[in-house]
Amino acid sequence: MRRYLITRFLYSIVALIGATAIVFSLSRAVGDPRYLYAQEAYGLTSEAWEDLGRRLGLDKPLVAQYFIWLGNVARGDLGESLIGRKPVIELIGNKVGNTLQLGLAAWLLATGVGIPLGILSAVRRGTVWDYLGRGFAALGQAAPPFWIGIMAILFFAVKLGWLPAGTKGAGASAANIKYFIMPAVTLAWLSSASYLRITRTAMLEILDSEFVKFARAKGTTERSVIWKHAFRNALIPPLTVSALVLAGFITGTVVVETVFTWPGLGKLAVDSVVQNDYPTMTGVVLLLALVYVVVNFLTDMAYGIIDPRVSYT
Repeated sequence: MRRYLITRFLYSIVALIGATAIVFSLSRAVGDPRYLYAQEAYGLTSEAWEDLGRRLGLDKPLVAQYFIWLGNVARGDLGESLIGRKPVIELIGNKVGNTLQLGLAAWLLATGVGIPLGILSAVRRGTVWDYLGRGFAALGQAAPPFWIGIMAILFFAVKLGWLPAGTKGAGASAANIKYFIMPAVTLAWLSSASYLRITRTAMLEILDSEFVKFARAKGTTERSVIWKHAFRNALIPPLTVSALVLAGFITGTVVVETVFTWPGLGKLAVDSVVQNDYPTMTGVVLLLALVYVVVNFLTDMAYGIIDPRVSYT
C-alpha cells in the first residue's frame, strides 16, 4: 500500500510539472511579454526596455525562467498578472468559488439524473423506458455543450424570457438560483449521458452473472437483487466516471463559462490566453491540473472501499 501511494504521488508531481511546463513554454512562443506589460512599449527607451526584461526575468533562458517560477510557486507566489497588475493568487481566489459552485451543481444534477436512468434502463431492458434512456444518452453525447447553451439562451432567455441569459447574479439570495439553471444543465447533460450508458452496461453485465441468477433462484426479492447484489458490484465504473466528471466540471468549464459569461476559472483562463497574460494562464493551469490529479488519486483509494477484491500490492 505504501509503495503504491508513493508511486502515485510521484506520478502526480510529474504530471503537474509537465502540464505547467508545456503551458509556460507555449505562452512565451507567441511573442515578447514586454509588449503587453509596457502597453506596447510606447515611449520606452532601449535602456528601459532591457531593464523591464531583467525585472521580468526575460534575460534568462526559458528553462531557467520556468524553474524560477516553480521555486516561487513552492513559496506560494504565483506571480503578478500582466493586465491588472494584481497577484495571480488573488485573481484565482476571486474566481474559484464561482467555478466550484457551478461545477458542484452540475455534478449533483448529472449524478442524480444519469445513474438512476442507467439503472432503470438496465432493469427495464427492452421496454419504452430503456429506449427513452438510450435516446437521452445519444442526444446528450451528440449535441456539443456550446450548441446546447446557445439554444437554451435563445429559447428560455430570448423567446420566453424565463431565465437570465448569463452572468451569476449579485449576492447570495435564493432568487439567484435561476442564474444556475441553464449553465448547470448545459454542463451536466453530456456527463449524465455518460453516466447512463456506463451504469446501464455495468448493471446489465452484473444482472446476467451467475451469482445474481443464484440469488434469484434462492427466492431473494427483486429489490434486494437490484440494490444489494447488482448495483454495488456495478458501482466501480460509475464511481470512476463520477470522480473524473467532478474534476472535469471544475477544470473544464471553459466553454460553458464563456457562453454564459460566468465569472469563474474557465472564463479567466480564456481571457488570459487571449491577452497572453502568461502568469495568470500558468497559475490557472497549475490549479486545474492539481484538482484533476488529487481527484484521480482519491478515486483510486476509493476502489478498495467499494470492492474488497481490489488490492494495492
